[in-house]
Amino acid sequence: MRIARALVEGLPRIVVVEADSARLAPHGTDDVLDAIEAARAQFGEWPEIDTTGLQLLAPVTTAGKIIAVGLNYADHTTETGFTPPEKPLTFAKYASSITGPGAVVTVPDHLTQQVDYEAELAVLIGRTCGGSTPATLDDVAGYTVSNDISARDVQFSDVQWTRAKSFDGFTPLGPWLVTPDEFGDPQQHRIFTTVNGETLQDDTTASMVFDVETLLAWISDGTTLEAGDIILTGTPAGAGGFRKPPRFLGHDDIVEVGVEGIGVLSNRIRFRSRENA
Repeated sequence: MRIARALVEGLPRIVVVEADSARLAPHGTDDVLDAIEAARAQFGEWPEIDTTGLQLLAPVTTAGKIIAVGLNYADHTTETGFTPPEKPLTFAKYASSITGPGAVVTVPDHLTQQVDYEAELAVLIGRTCGGSTPATLDDVAGYTVSNDISARDVQFSDVQWTRAKSFDGFTPLGPWLVTPDEFGDPQQHRIFTTVNGETLQDDTTASMVFDVETLLAWISDGTTLEAGDIILTGTPAGAGGFRKPPRFLGHDDIVEVGVEGIGVLSNRIRFRSRENA
């Protein structure tokens, strides 16, 4: 099953695709987790919809927690010069940084000039789990694509990473949320980034140091995860800030990040002062 939020007649609605049929969730079904449950019982009763040309939105609009994982691909760790972590390295992102496919990411250029891309597989938690009992893959509601946009100059001057990765628009999500039964093994999918059509990251999720199941168990050990929480699972090699020479995002760049089996998430970068000039 594939789920998206989209503008339909000017209003955000939820669209569900099952096999070859696309249907529109009823008015009032505004949450993707609710839509998944409702679709399992009522999908055949919903009106069909043509998805051609639909303007897709972020599949989720907020999250109680966004927990991101750093240095989770060995080649990326090597290119950064950091010591490979013996345990998953996690940090937080603010939920206010979420945006969707096709959205313009407006960069506050009085704060940063070193904006970077990071293609990531994102995991949406479907129910309360963890705490005293670690979470498992059975607690995952679906998978989507994220771009963990990062202000590298802020990241390394602050030392901690949260602010540099949480400016407004710095967590694009989408275009679709794919349920585990359709997505399959989360460690068997190509993951990539292009900027203005040039491929800059290209790997598979099999290259994760800590796989999704391990990350769930580690993150939820002592920390309760709740329905709607999001986990970003790390990025492969090729991030712009660690290339020689560095390849940071510029004004009007189109950055596309994708995960095989989900789709491609595209955003335009605009620097604020230039946009207003």
